[in-house]
Amino acid sequence: MTPPPPFGANSNAARDIASVLHPYTDLQTHLEVGPVVISRGKGVRVWDDSGKEYIESVAGLWCASLGFDNERLVQAAATQMRKLPFYHGFTAKSHEPCIELAEMLLARAPVPMSKVFFANSGSEANDSAIKMIWYFNNALGRPRKKKIIGRVKGYHGITLAAASLTGLPANHRSFDVPLAGFVHTMTPHAFHEAQPGESEDAFATRCAEALEQLILAEDPDTVAAMFAEPVMGAGGVIVPPRGYFEKIQAVCRKYDILFVADEVICGFWRTGNYWGSQTFGIEPDILVCAKALSSAYLPISAVLVNERVFQALAGESHKIGTFGHGFTYSGHPVPAAVAIETLKIYDELDIGGHVRAVGAHLQSELRRRFGAHPLMGEVRGVGLIAAMELVADRTTKRKFDPAAKIGARWTKLIEAEGVIARAVPGESLCFSPPLIITEAEIDEMLDRVGRALDTLTVQLRREQIAVVE
Repeated sequence: MTPPPPFGANSNAARDIASVLHPYTDLQTHLEVGPVVISRGKGVRVWDDSGKEYIESVAGLWCASLGFDNERLVQAAATQMRKLPFYHGFTAKSHEPCIELAEMLLARAPVPMSKVFFANSGSEANDSAIKMIWYFNNALGRPRKKKIIGRVKGYHGITLAAASLTGLPANHRSFDVPLAGFVHTMTPHAFHEAQPGESEDAFATRCAEALEQLILAEDPDTVAAMFAEPVMGAGGVIVPPRGYFEKIQAVCRKYDILFVADEVICGFWRTGNYWGSQTFGIEPDILVCAKALSSAYLPISAVLVNERVFQALAGESHKIGTFGHGFTYSGHPVPAAVAIETLKIYDELDIGGHVRAVGAHLQSELRRRFGAHPLMGEVRGVGLIAAMELVADRTTKRKFDPAAKIGARWTKLIEAEGVIARAVPGESLCFSPPLIITEAEIDEMLDRVGRALDTLTVQLRREQIAVVE
């Protein structure tokens, strides 16, 4: 048995390791190292229980879009708690927050949509969309048309179906996923996947050709849908090449394959438009959103479906007698009320205009400060989402040995400088700060990140791990 860490018996850290099983954590190492316990937040900053201050560079988990102390959202929750603290949507029941929020989402959708289904997380929403797609094809008398296409490095959640759709090894290993019927096409990441001398358009065409080859190999009559994030988030903030989604969608339309836009990270102004679909020319049949829908203040997600999909669902439910899917907390009135207030704030504060301004500053400063750094392979992003990818050798784009855990080392150094950061496999440091961040706060954040990168560079030079120019 691992000896207990050197924390006081009654400290928050000791209490945590004695009781909490953490997601996305090395559970054994956690017993030795313990957690960072966050105790309060204000604006783009949070403080741990020792009083140390951090800039939250990823808005928690890509989600706290309005920061950590928005009083209007607190009051919206409190008001709704007093009026109607719970009701459900089963058996044709409804309530005002559910109706109003659905109307607001339909009015803001990037393409005409018909109905909104509510869930509690992005994972649940994507899982629900998968079930709807299977139900849809059964309704149309196509029982074989059930396979779902994701992308290598795509992320769509961690339920059994959503994790199968996700294309990241850590979400598959030892969980016995992906399940049968889930397949993955190539990552549209030109930095690593484009061939020497290949143009952006040619690379996008090759991605579409690879998708078509996969569909033909699987048999088009068995392929039901493709899911895609406008910008791949947890896979490393991978921005697609110009023309990619137009070419991909043309392939899907050719074989009557539904296209699902996973807007869980990109929705609600993150890319500089209300939806990432608008930024990249996506016209989805189904749209999934969560996270910034309520600025993460309470759990809520949504699935928007177009009229064609809805009509098939309606017909099949009439045949069966019910649409046998839903959650106790689907459209819960309190999260719905908070989401309504969140959308109102986005409109009133012109969050889109703000993101376009400060997002341009973030993108330019990342490239100016770090683009030529000897460890920097690529700086990429759009709006207020970005990533910096470290490489062992810039000339060859050689990656670090994963066993060296360079990204994790850098994250710890950044944390010591007062920034909570997230590095994903492939040594990419991701940025997705609260949408309310200012240019001055971006500069302060990047100053701290830069100091950590200087420290890491010295360490790697001494250890002779990287080729440092």
